Amino acid sequence: MVYRERPSNISHTVAWTGRSTGAVDAHRVLPDGCMDLIWMGGQMVVAGPDTKAYLATWRADMPYAALRFGRGVGPRVVGVPARELRDQRIPLDQLWSAAVTRSLEERLAHARAPATVLEAVVSERLRDTRPPDPVADMTASHVGRGHSVERIAERAGLSVRQLHRRCLDAFGYGPKTLARIVRLNRALDIGRAGFAGADAALASGYADQAHLARDVRVLTGTTFAALVGVDEP
Repeated sequence: MVYRERPSNISHTVAWTGRSTGAVDAHRVLPDGCMDLIWMGGQMVVAGPDTKAYLATWRADMPYAALRFGRGVGPRVVGVPARELRDQRIPLDQLWSAAVTRSLEERLAHARAPATVLEAVVSERLRDTRPPDPVADMTASHVGRGHSVERIAERAGLSVRQLHRRCLDAFGYGPKTLARIVRLNRALDIGRAGFAGADAALASGYADQAHLARDVRVLTGTTFAALVGVDEP
């Protein structure tokens, strides 16, 4: 599989492209709180926020182009609360009109840079949507710093239950699940930078390396070593 990504001109978004190099490629997509708008060689699909790893199959010699929206951005683009897309891959024509989706797919089929076309379409759509939810932005920032749900709710002027509902709409799950996913990805980033599992666990807020190992297994179905590209002990 050949995969490339770059920062998008859309805030908090990454543009990526890919193509399978074999008959079929399988790729483990890890939960990260994000949503993707994907052109799969002819069809537009929305990938909702995942709660566990998803094993994606890349069909032979099929081009892919997509935008990965940062936490809370995706629902503004597709026009549907994230909770309704959690752990799902849905054809875009089930969310946008069939005519609009078909027109976009035709443009992408003839485009030299499909990801650039996606950026233009999404940028225009975002200009006509509601502004970002400041509570969602604040929550995403504070869970990344390890703040408690109660503290975040207090800072937002909401009850814990109200904050939970806002997070479901923005991220697809509540703040505790979001915090767990953010912590996992932080640990993996540290591990990929060359640090041992014990160091990654400590720096990411896990109780110990065993705690990290359990979370990795539950959320991804594999091991920390396998995900960061080091040999098993």
